[in-house]
Amino acid sequence: MKTTPTRRTVLAVIGTVMGALPIAASAQANYPTKPIRLVIGFPAGGGADNTARLYGDALSRELGQPVVVDNRPGAGTTIAAEYVAKSAPDGYTLYIATASLMGGDKVLYKNIRYEPSDFAPITKLSAAPLILAVNKDAGIRNVQDLIAQAKAHPGAINYSSSGNGVITHLAGVYFTKLAGVRMTHVPYKGGAPSAQAVAAGDVQLTFGTAPSVKPMIDTHKVIPIAVTSAQRSNANPQLPTIAESGLKGYDLSAWYGLFAPARTPPEIIDKLFAATAKVMADPELRKRFLAQGDEVSVSASVAEFREFAAREGKIGVDLAQSSGAKID
Repeated sequence: MKTTPTRRTVLAVIGTVMGALPIAASAQANYPTKPIRLVIGFPAGGGADNTARLYGDALSRELGQPVVVDNRPGAGTTIAAEYVAKSAPDGYTLYIATASLMGGDKVLYKNIRYEPSDFAPITKLSAAPLILAVNKDAGIRNVQDLIAQAKAHPGAINYSSSGNGVITHLAGVYFTKLAGVRMTHVPYKGGAPSAQAVAAGDVQLTFGTAPSVKPMIDTHKVIPIAVTSAQRSNANPQLPTIAESGLKGYDLSAWYGLFAPARTPPEIIDKLFAATAKVMADPELRKRFLAQGDEVSVSASVAEFREFAAREGKIGVDLAQSSGAKID
């Protein structure tokens, strides 16, 4: 039977595709064969950066390839998220993100060009309450002082965050909602400058990650008055919770999770999950996390983290909507 040019072309394409399958399978089996880029949406010095560097160093040793932390701050982490969403789904670009990735970004930012479905959840890495820290000269020594001042001077109390729409912003929204007060949000590009603004007196307080505010606490430039979780933190057991300080029902914790671009092969996702579970079980690494005010909290499975991230995303959407903020 005579083979037409069209048929020859189709056969050639099929042959090329079939021939490439063993190569693709081999690449996945041998992953990684080159450095991995670990992207975060914050500058150096904050909680996300510290988490990325502790985890990245451990993962590099486990996988036998360099893991390079890539700080891409700005626009409430959406610059970094868009970069990862558009990256090749080959396991060489990973993202450390928070719940805002799962829906809150879309509420706050009109022009973002990604969806939660553009990311493949892998595992939770760590979790910790935020620390409510105040300027030493603000005249605030506890949660009741803060509520009293905010009620007496609506809108006059300023609180900083590491960016619009992230957990350190939404913690303030949640506080004002439960306390029935009005405070003014001032976003910064990262946790470190946000904490520094409190120390300098540019704002009165922040709901910051422990790594961000600890240097300011240690030098007595800011005063920690409470943590945001329902129970006291193992890292800072001396600090009361906001709930036990009088604002009943307040319960919010920050977490960092590992994501890849959607369509990353399941074999690579599974290898990254297993490697992460192994390195994060190291007692010495866990101590280092705890020393910075964070606790290792790896998911039981990829599926469990996918469900957890979706639930947390819905909570973030509700808080983002409550904030009323809209960012171009």
